[in-house]
Amino acid sequence: MAPIICILLFAFAFDLEIAQPTLPSKTISLDMSLYPNGNTSYWPSPSGHFAFGFYKEGQGFRVGIWLSNTSSTSNKSNKVVVWTANRDDHPVSANATLVLTYDGELVLKTEDGQAPLIKQLSEFIHHASMVDNGNFLLYSSHSKIIWQSFDYPTDTILGGQSVNSSLYSGMSGIDHSSGKFILDFGGYTLVLRHDSYPRDDFDIYWASRGYDDSGDFKLILDDHGHMYLVTEKGEIMENFMDGRPNFGKENLVIYRATLDSDGVFRLYSHCIQENGSFAKEVVKWKEPKDKCSVNGICGFNSYCKLEGDQTDCLCLPGFNYTNPSDRSAGCYMRPWGDRGLRSNITTLENTTFAVDSYSAESGDKEDCMEACRIDDLCMFALFSFNCYKLKFPLRYGRTNDQTISDVLFVKSASGNCSTENSTCSTSSSLFKISVILIGVGVTIAICSCITMAVVGYLISRRGLWKHTTSSEGKLDSTEDIVLRSFSYKELVAATNGFSEVLGRGHFGTVYKGSLTDRENERTVAVKKLEKVVEEGEREFHMEMRAIGRTHHKNLVRLVGFCNEGFNRLLVYDYMKNGSLADFLFGTERHPSLSDRMRIILEVARGILYLHEDCEPHIIHCDIKPHNILLDEFWTAKISDFGMAKLLMPNQTKTFTGPRGTRGYLAPEWYQNKPISVKADVYSFGIVLLETLFCRKNMELEVDDNEIILTDWIYKCHEAGELSKLLLDTEEVEKRQMERIIKVGLCCVQGEPDLRPTMKNVIWMIEGLMDVHVPPLPTS
Repeated sequence: MAPIICILLFAFAFDLEIAQPTLPSKTISLDMSLYPNGNTSYWPSPSGHFAFGFYKEGQGFRVGIWLSNTSSTSNKSNKVVVWTANRDDHPVSANATLVLTYDGELVLKTEDGQAPLIKQLSEFIHHASMVDNGNFLLYSSHSKIIWQSFDYPTDTILGGQSVNSSLYSGMSGIDHSSGKFILDFGGYTLVLRHDSYPRDDFDIYWASRGYDDSGDFKLILDDHGHMYLVTEKGEIMENFMDGRPNFGKENLVIYRATLDSDGVFRLYSHCIQENGSFAKEVVKWKEPKDKCSVNGICGFNSYCKLEGDQTDCLCLPGFNYTNPSDRSAGCYMRPWGDRGLRSNITTLENTTFAVDSYSAESGDKEDCMEACRIDDLCMFALFSFNCYKLKFPLRYGRTNDQTISDVLFVKSASGNCSTENSTCSTSSSLFKISVILIGVGVTIAICSCITMAVVGYLISRRGLWKHTTSSEGKLDSTEDIVLRSFSYKELVAATNGFSEVLGRGHFGTVYKGSLTDRENERTVAVKKLEKVVEEGEREFHMEMRAIGRTHHKNLVRLVGFCNEGFNRLLVYDYMKNGSLADFLFGTERHPSLSDRMRIILEVARGILYLHEDCEPHIIHCDIKPHNILLDEFWTAKISDFGMAKLLMPNQTKTFTGPRGTRGYLAPEWYQNKPISVKADVYSFGIVLLETLFCRKNMELEVDDNEIILTDWIYKCHEAGELSKLLLDTEEVEKRQMERIIKVGLCCVQGEPDLRPTMKNVIWMIEGLMDVHVPPLPTS
């Protein structure tokens, strides 16, 4: 009997799809038009329950299909939208027109031109219709269906519709562009997942019980409100309504299943009242039941807490909200500062995260907490029957004292634990650790004394460090820098009399040279400072202090120096492939997108090191393509610290005179405002966009609206026309580039507080943090 029922249901579904065109409809003829603010802004279905046309979104309009009635207008903002055309395009203005032309195209006309609303049709359109089941159809001259909206769902399926392609949630209840959740047909079952990059199994937060080896199945919602999965052979994989009868007058109820912007997939019923309007919608079924079970409802390093029917996102202890006005955007780690060692363990009871771990161990809760405490790499440990040391950043967290028994341990610095359901704990082993640390400290002190004695002896014997008196006294603040001291005569010989110029900077010229050390020849770059008496001497001291303390693969390494009389020279590792400026602007052949993306990330990591990881922190002050060099492996390295401003401990801003290069300077340089690391972020944003488009921020031999790159990019972004900038780019690369463009626009905001930190910039570039639409950059 069961197979017969399955076959009948499948036959019914198949017959339903064939029968759709015979439903009552009104013919939409050639030369008919719609206007957002006109008397004709939509084409209704015969019953008036559905409409196709312009609906209002924000300050503009989109084209779509919505549940309607005879009193609906396009200006009502509380519509139940079930389909949107080109949903990720920018909304159009009130001056737009949608016309079914005599040439057989459905064309959207705006101030910027016109384009087909529906592309790549097999035949010309003869007429169209809006059917009473919510399907919009286009017909050929032989009344053959050449396109229908049911074949291209967005976030909703309607009664009588079957789908086997993914649904994407909207961004919000009033923004119908693609959101961050997917109903996915990938694999052998139906799943709900967070749309992250790269995808992995941790993204999945719900899966149907039905399973099909072939992976070829459909989701069907029939006119009676039954929703089920059907295989290619007509077998029911799963009936989501569990066979429950649907009472009521079916012809007075419209059903829809929508993947809502909160990631929950819901089946709604809309009862049609006697006056033709809809009663309040009723949720007949939903998954998941717990909204905090939706992966991605809260961002990185935060966890979801359910308050009644509302969710709230809480930061982990030691973290702050990335965007306080949007708590779902995730959290970033507060600097450790001087609050002590990472010795405290904060316990979050009844809290769990995705078990993306680098280590798994057995033991009880106390063992798990102690294992994290003594592991320098461990920041978070999750006890869930076993102990998992989690990778950073954490994702997909939630707390519930009724259903979750897991415990999260967060390592934090002294005085750095505060969150709603956490407790700071110190075990008896803290005393043992203190004793060990004291012992280690004494040992290190003894070894340091011995080392200093040996180094002092070597220095006196080999002349590795010489204090040569200058016209203004002795070089200061260099006692802790182990660099080679060259005589002026040595560098004259190394550069062959300063014969080969590599480049010229603010304070001097860079020459190519060659040094011989123990029969090994080494190519170097020698920077000869020319304005010695005033700024050059000052720059020499600054560059020595700054570069001498740094060590990072994306910073140019300082080999040594010369401080002899009026001669001030710096000796660097030679960068074989010149500057980023040469790479981007010096040749007609542009580097590949992958190379450009790699260079952008390498520069960002170098700046992050200066801002957060070296002591003292450094504001470079002159980030530009000419100061980014490429070694023999094309690795990007930041150079020229002559403009650098050092930040003392606990200092985040400084007042200083303008320095750097016009065109890359943040607005605060010209406004007599305090300068922070955000000035470098601004300069990096300009470099990012220049690198992405292989052109300078200002170019005169272009159209007037393209002279300033940042202004042109933002105008295209605001108009939803970034594709104008990406015409020669593959489609898969366009999505990646649009994301990076938004990061660049975030960096060049006129207000420093609106710019992200370099750490957040890297997270956004790598896809670990959402990129919010940036406001208009101002200066």
